[in-house]
Amino acid sequence: MIVPNHSSMILNLSNENLSNNQIINEIKNSNKNNDINFLFLGKREYTSAWELQNEIHALVKNNSISSVVLYLEHNHVYTLGKNADTDFILNNYPDDIEIIETDRGGQVTYHGPGQLIGYPIINLNNYKKSVSWYMRSLEEIIILTLKDYGIPSSRKDGMTGVWIEDDKICAMGVRISRWVSMHGFALNLNPEMKYYDGMIPCGIQEFGITSLSELLNENIDINEVIESITKNFLQVIKD
Repeated sequence: MIVPNHSSMILNLSNENLSNNQIINEIKNSNKNNDINFLFLGKREYTSAWELQNEIHALVKNNSISSVVLYLEHNHVYTLGKNADTDFILNNYPDDIEIIETDRGGQVTYHGPGQLIGYPIINLNNYKKSVSWYMRSLEEIIILTLKDYGIPSSRKDGMTGVWIEDDKICAMGVRISRWVSMHGFALNLNPEMKYYDGMIPCGIQEFGITSLSELLNENIDINEVIESITKNFLQVIKD
C-alpha cells in the first residue's frame, strides 16, 4: 500500500502519562492554521477519553480551536448508546471488561486493544450541516482506507458502519450538538475476538464481525492505517 506521508500533520501524544489538560494545551499550541488537527493518543482509558472529547467539543463549539480528530485505542470496554438495549450484553461476557453508558447514538459496541478508534470532533458549520452526509462521509473514509489495502467493502441499507460482505469491520456512533460532532468509528485491526462473544454487536444478530488482520493474514501497522485514514478524511470531508 502506498499512501502519501501525512505524519507531519498527525500530532503524536501517545504518552499515557499526559493529562487531558496537557493534551488540550498541545492542541492549542500546534497546527493553528489547520482546518482539522489530527492527534494520535495511543492507549487511553475510555472515561478519560470521553471527558477529553467533551472538553474539546466545547472548545470547538465556541470556535476557540479548529476541528480535531483523535486516534486512539481503548482498554476492554462495552459501551452503550443512549437508547441501547442492555439485553444485548450477554451473561457470558468476560469479567475483565468495563460497561459504560454513553451519550452517543447506536446500540452496544466493543472497544479494546487492536481496534483503532477515531473520534472526529468536527465543526459541521464549516462543511455541511447534515447528519446523513456526515455519517455517509465517515463510512466513505473507511471504505477508501480499506481500498488502500486492496479490500472491497460497502454499506448495508439501513445500517451504519462498513461491511465486508456480511461481516462488519467498522462500527460507528456519533453525537452532534450545535453541529459539532463527537464519538465516531471503531475499525477492527486485530482485536481479541472473544470479546464479541459476550455481546450482540450493535444489536445485529444475523451478521458477523471481521478484522483487517483476519482478511490480510498479517500484522497491521496502526500508524500506516492512521496515515491512510487521514488522507481519506481530508479528501472526503473537504470534497
